[in-house]
This record gives sequence, C-alpha cells and structure tokens, in this order.
Amino acid sequence: MTDLVTGADGLARCRWGGSTPDYAVYHDEEWGRPLHGDDALYERLTLEAFQSGLSWLTILRKRPAFRLAFDGFRLETVAGYGDPEVARLMADAGIVRNRAKIDAAIANARAALDLPDGLAALLWSFAPAARAARPRSFAEVPAITLESTAMAKALRKRGFRFVGPTTAYALMQATGMVDDHLDGCHVKPPAAAVMG
Repeated sequence: MTDLVTGADGLARCRWGGSTPDYAVYHDEEWGRPLHGDDALYERLTLEAFQSGLSWLTILRKRPAFRLAFDGFRLETVAGYGDPEVARLMADAGIVRNRAKIDAAIANARAALDLPDGLAALLWSFAPAARAARPRSFAEVPAITLESTAMAKALRKRGFRFVGPTTAYALMQATGMVDDHLDGCHVKPPAAAVMG
C-alpha cells in the first residue's frame, strides 16, 4: 500500500488527505503551509490540544463552532474569560466539552499574552531547518522531535497546558514549521507555495 493516493481530480495526495472531502480541502489548502500571527497560532495550538485523544476530523468538523464559541480565538478576549464563559462553553454541544481542555485554552491565552515577543515568535523559534527532501513514506515521519520536545518544555515552563511533544509536533506540521507532505504529493513545498 502506498502512502500517496490519487483523487478523482487526478491529484496525488498524502493518503490521509484523500480519505474524506474535509481532509482533502484541509490537506490541499492549510496543512503544512506557514502560518503566522499570535491569534492564528493560538487557534491551532488550542485545537491541537482539544484533539488529544480524538480524531483530527472531529475537530476539523467542529472548527466553525469552536471559532464561534471562542470569539475567533482572539487572545485578549479569551484571556478575559471567567466562570460565565466557562459555563457557556461547557453547555455548547458544538464543541468538545472537556473542562480541563477549556481551562487550558483560557490559561494558554493568558500565558500567550505574557510572552514578551508574542506567541508566534516563541513557536517559530523552534522550527527546524528544512529537510533536504520530503519524506517518501509516513514511516519516515516522526511523532516527536528534539524541536517539538523543546517547544513543549518551553511552553509548559511559561504556564501553557496540554502541550506535550506530540501535540507540539502536530502543531509544527499543521502550521508549516515542518513540511511532512510526502514526496510526490501535489501540494508544493512551503518555499514554493504562494501564501495569502
């Protein structure tokens, strides 16, 4: 079995990206593309934390509800949440209602605002040098790296929660800090991709 699949549109994708239409759009338009901005990276960090123990597809399909529930993931707004907002989130069937993860999302917003250079600067400081070539199979893609371990440690030291090395590496993949699209995938490497 190959780790690439060819879709009905004739495009070769990483196998997971061809498994559902939701994944195809996410794979083609977002995953692995460089993402900057404190609020945008906070959203991804939060969603990766909520994904822990669940499928990414579940989170992806609930993302519009998460964005609405968390006021667009604006750090300043979420950092000001208190008991009424927590109660509202716990009653929102459109999101994952996990009290520990909700509390972590709020704590992480507060911790992000305390960073002197901002969240994006801290996260991107752990981006490794680009690989010489894309991986040929998912067997070559790690679950954690020295950089993701260091990122998780730095985040936890600054008060962030639900940010282990695996979550940190998933964040690195999703936001283009690493390029784990496989060799032969139609998505261009980040350096060649046109970013909006």
